[in-house]
Amino acid sequence: MAKNSSLSAAKAAKEDEFYTQLSDIENEMRHYKKHFKGKVVYLNCDDPRVSNFFHYFSYNFEKLQLKKLIATCYKSQEMDLFSQNDAEEAIYLEYNGDKNGNMVPDPKEIGIKPLKGDGDFRSAESIELLKQADIVVTNPPFSLFREYVAQLIEHDKKFLIVGSQNAITYKEIFPLIKDNKLWLGHNNGDMKFKVPDHYEPRATRFWIDDEGQKWRSLGNAAWFTNLDISKRHEDLVLYKTYNQEAYPSYDNYDGIEVSKTVDIPSDYDGMMGVPLTFLDKHNPDQFEIVGITQSWFGAASKIYPTQTQVNSDGRESSVKKLNDGAAIKVDLPPKNKTYYKVNDDLFIKVYARILVRRKGVSA
Repeated sequence: MAKNSSLSAAKAAKEDEFYTQLSDIENEMRHYKKHFKGKVVYLNCDDPRVSNFFHYFSYNFEKLQLKKLIATCYKSQEMDLFSQNDAEEAIYLEYNGDKNGNMVPDPKEIGIKPLKGDGDFRSAESIELLKQADIVVTNPPFSLFREYVAQLIEHDKKFLIVGSQNAITYKEIFPLIKDNKLWLGHNNGDMKFKVPDHYEPRATRFWIDDEGQKWRSLGNAAWFTNLDISKRHEDLVLYKTYNQEAYPSYDNYDGIEVSKTVDIPSDYDGMMGVPLTFLDKHNPDQFEIVGITQSWFGAASKIYPTQTQVNSDGRESSVKKLNDGAAIKVDLPPKNKTYYKVNDDLFIKVYARILVRRKGVSA
């Protein structure tokens, strides 16, 4: 009951239900087709009556040479959110393909069945279906992303799922990336999603189409997977050379600041702090991921006392922000930029950085 309540609460409190477009699924899936021959695919956050994931896999069942397709839905949430049905029961569907090559029938005609519970991906029923699966593909609730991935890892499943790039910094997710158990898929960045009708309008990245459907776009959407793709083995071509002025060292981490992936120096053998977007280009044969500039990771070389934050408009406040990120010491206050004072020293704080070094370089 607690698990079911937490999923309901997450959906009520978080605007994190984003429904993936068929074109985005098609564009991503074309890089993974070799992985699906003879496999059981499980879509455990998808009402087959409206899910574009179910649409893709059912219509491409024979082409992908799937063994079975399973879809489950939490209390028909997608149907309810889009006001297409007032059903209150959780459902599931198992599809074994049409061996005669006929057009895929309506899901209602191929065996939609009710679940005893509410379809929570952590319920006993859903876990039993998960055990049958070889590969899980879906767009899970963003607010439950940590727990969702933990379940996949616990049951040793292959997966391809949509999430926010912010998840890279989670203490439950980053260690999996570091240990080469999870990585970014092929297409990451801007994606547009249908959202439920009850979502409030937003000033940016929100619109309503001619049919009254609400939409949101995310600039930091990402595919997370543990299925191998050729992109993951392409070397990042490096053009820049190191110089101390262009690449300042961190004051509280072992590493130099590289604010853009394209600026990674080709001749530097030490630790480098690179942006999260680096993972979109990461080749594990070229670079080793060593850490991240987050306090929970424990790689900081020092802890600062309370700092004075000076905003760009001159306002000051007492904070402890330097201890949750990488700090760079500066000689003069930067113009039109927030900085921090610690006694007589001045610092700027950079966004979360992944600490990497070139492969084959001694520690």
